[in-house]
Amino acid sequence: MITAASTISSSEVVLIVVAVVVAMILLFMLRRMINIVQQGQVGVVKRLGEYSKTHEAGLVIIAPFIDQLQRVDMREIPRTGDRQEVITKDNVVVTVNATIFTQIVDAKQALFSIAQFDVAIDALARTALRSVIGTLSLDEALSERERINTDVQSQMEAVTDKWGIRISRIEIVEIAPPPQILQALALQKTADQEKRARILQSEGNQMSAINIADGAAKAAIRAAEGERQAAILRAEGNRQASILEAEGRAQAIKSVYDAIREANPDPSLIAILQLETLSKFADSDNSTIVVPYESAALLGAAQAVRGVLNQVPTLSGPAAK
Repeated sequence: MITAASTISSSEVVLIVVAVVVAMILLFMLRRMINIVQQGQVGVVKRLGEYSKTHEAGLVIIAPFIDQLQRVDMREIPRTGDRQEVITKDNVVVTVNATIFTQIVDAKQALFSIAQFDVAIDALARTALRSVIGTLSLDEALSERERINTDVQSQMEAVTDKWGIRISRIEIVEIAPPPQILQALALQKTADQEKRARILQSEGNQMSAINIADGAAKAAIRAAEGERQAAILRAEGNRQASILEAEGRAQAIKSVYDAIREANPDPSLIAILQLETLSKFADSDNSTIVVPYESAALLGAAQAVRGVLNQVPTLSGPAAK
């Protein structure tokens, strides 16, 4: 009885071991059959080492031991290159570092056209940077980074398109000249700034002189216009004064003439009035007096009348006695 029980127990152990092995094989086969491809990736299936198909993201079931699934990242990947020394067109050694953004657009080509495309892209970027910067001078390399990015990208795309890899863009991170070149550039920059400062100062002085001259010219023009307006106003004032004076004289003469005509004076009275007027002329400081002809005749008549008037008191005196 003990021997039979021991024999049964050994058989059960073997069956258990076999069952465990079969279960593990089944689990392993199931694990190889069922695969999950993440978003942003694709699954490339190789059957007996040969390309079979490409699966998008999701659940992928393949035949175990026959098919092999390789996941390929289809997202844009930044690749930061190592710093490298490059010689420019004018024989200046500069240190350059660039970041390259790549993206796989054809997983089949990326896997089967080139071995280790990551290493190939880094080597290609180094070569393209050397080639492009070698055609530029130091000043051009420092000031035309966009041109460098475009030229390097064009050279790399001519090769990577065959690999199913797209160069999205290239960014030059650093272009560092030697320390002595940096010192020379700093001195040159300082000299340029001083030159610009002198030019700006001279231009400012020139503009100031022009503004002062313009101001003086405008002031002179305004002064001349003011004097002209003043002269015009003075002339108009004198004219108005002359007109008013003439009008006043005319009114005075008219009034005198009307008064004389209404009084109806005789020639003797007129002669006396002229005589008084001439006597006023005689009292003036003038050394020469011009007497009109008509006034001279009246003057004689007035003298005769005055003589008669002077004799009247003398004649009347003795008669009274």
